[in-house]
Amino acid sequence: MTTILEPDVAQLGIMNAMLHGSTATTSMAELKGHLDDSPHEFAVVLGPSVPIHEATEFAQHARINRPDLGVILLRHGVDSDTLSVALRSGMREVVEARDLAGLTTAVHRARSVAKEISQALEEDARAAAEAAIAEAAAARAAAQAAADAPQAQVITVFSTKGGVGKSLVATNLGVALSDAGQRVCLVDLDVNSGDVAIMLQLTPTRTINDLVAFNGQIDPDSLSTILTTASDRLSLMAAPVRLDSPDHAAATDVGLMIETLKGMFDFIVVDTSGVFDDHALTALDRTDTIVLVGTLDIPALKALKLATGTLDLLNFGRDSWKFVLNRADGKVGLTVAEFESTLGLKADATLVSSREVLAAVNRGEALVKAYPSHANSKAIVEFARTFTRSDAVSGKKGARRRLRKA
Repeated sequence: MTTILEPDVAQLGIMNAMLHGSTATTSMAELKGHLDDSPHEFAVVLGPSVPIHEATEFAQHARINRPDLGVILLRHGVDSDTLSVALRSGMREVVEARDLAGLTTAVHRARSVAKEISQALEEDARAAAEAAIAEAAAARAAAQAAADAPQAQVITVFSTKGGVGKSLVATNLGVALSDAGQRVCLVDLDVNSGDVAIMLQLTPTRTINDLVAFNGQIDPDSLSTILTTASDRLSLMAAPVRLDSPDHAAATDVGLMIETLKGMFDFIVVDTSGVFDDHALTALDRTDTIVLVGTLDIPALKALKLATGTLDLLNFGRDSWKFVLNRADGKVGLTVAEFESTLGLKADATLVSSREVLAAVNRGEALVKAYPSHANSKAIVEFARTFTRSDAVSGKKGARRRLRKA
């Protein structure tokens, strides 16, 4: 429909007769009120008595808020200045007041343009809705794919006493898993004195502190650039090689790193510093299995008792713990049974004292590779199998992230 604005009642009658079926208004307020109630109007004819500044203000407003509304200006005389001002404000056409045919044609054109704009807006809205639906479906599919994608088991090797063989166990466990066909990433979180790289005779050029450069935007591609390759299936996130590094990875960086690595590997084996620092707690929060390491002596037993007590307080369930007893053949007046009874844990693997262990460490070789027939190598390989059996893999979900008690 068409609406006419003309304050002069006599002129309004003439225009209303010219445009049969149109709606007549005599004030700008009346016009705007009618348009608010009539969203499908396609043309407004501003009569010759409407001041030019009111006409241009209305046209500018309509251009932004009602782009499908055609504004036609009538003037008793049309000159270049009037045309220029009118068209700059967004009016569709300027017609002489006496030109009945020109006015009728302008209204018809306004109807056609309004129809085209309306169809275009509908198509845009439909396309936007389809795009939104497709985007939502893609997001759901991506989320489902991420949920269904295999996630690495995270194994954190921990002990609060140094010299018990924690790094030895972590390194050889990682090598044994990779030799069993698993994709493994060793993560050395002992940022002050990590030994995993030395034990594998590796010389890292990038370390965990390089996470800082990613500014929290950690993804598989970026992580790949700072991993050190040990073999086809074994990689290392190395500890810093310098203590005076200007950058230090924060716990949030470590958390993001582990979460990202879980989508890149089958197993992540974390070697910790031996204290409940932010890095260790971040790893433990994302751990499926905690491997505790101790030696057959009273100081180690005391340290492990303190560690297990702290883990209990932090609500890390004991069903996720495993225990490796190193140098279990020592004749030191303390038996394995006494150690296990006092600690309240049964050893899942026992290692014996051996010169070959030190020889492999000094050569930068994993014991399981340097001496595969050694009793310790066999024990570690068998221990690694407990993680790759089908029941262990299928049961790993649900133990992943624990809530620590306040």
